Amino acid sequence: MSVLSDRTIRDELKKGRIVIDPFDDSAVQPASVDLRLNSSFRVFRGTSKPFIDVRQPVDDLTELIQIAAEEPFIIQPGTFFLGSTLETITLPADIVGRVDGKSSLGRLGLLVHATAGYVDPGWTGQLTLELSNQSPMPIALYLGMRIAQISFLRLSTPADRPYGSPELGSKYQGQTGPTPSRISEEFRERTDAPPAE
Repeated sequence: MSVLSDRTIRDELKKGRIVIDPFDDSAVQPASVDLRLNSSFRVFRGTSKPFIDVRQPVDDLTELIQIAAEEPFIIQPGTFFLGSTLETITLPADIVGRVDGKSSLGRLGLLVHATAGYVDPGWTGQLTLELSNQSPMPIALYLGMRIAQISFLRLSTPADRPYGSPELGSKYQGQTGPTPSRISEEFRERTDAPPAE
């Protein structure tokens, strides 16, 4: 795999093979594109449940919070919540995306993903960010600020079954806003499957 340069990223955008909507050309860096923070967040609420059961839907564990322009969203030290990109990303079958934090925010202790930094070929949707504050002080975040960056890698061949292919059961294809975990669907798929012969 090779990482796409700014020249190649612009070429792929012009051809419509990579789609970033809305797109701001000033966001293109030497080998990545900056992504901005959207206005909605999923914050964990208090619950009487003793643990998170990954076999059960977890939508009720979080509440959706919206911020207005210029209104800060304060993330306290040691907290975790979901945000999303303002941009919708669409990738072809032969390009993978890699999401990373911005260095300036990392130096303040803000992490933008716990594990989900990988964007499959064939993906379309806004990206959910797994945000956490590792610093000893609260951090204020704002709508439209540059929060992350995405780089692109070209596969050796196009994927036979890109993300979103019907047989994959892609749980997050086309998502908008911060989307809670859908891991419980994997357990349901196992119980729905016919017994092996």
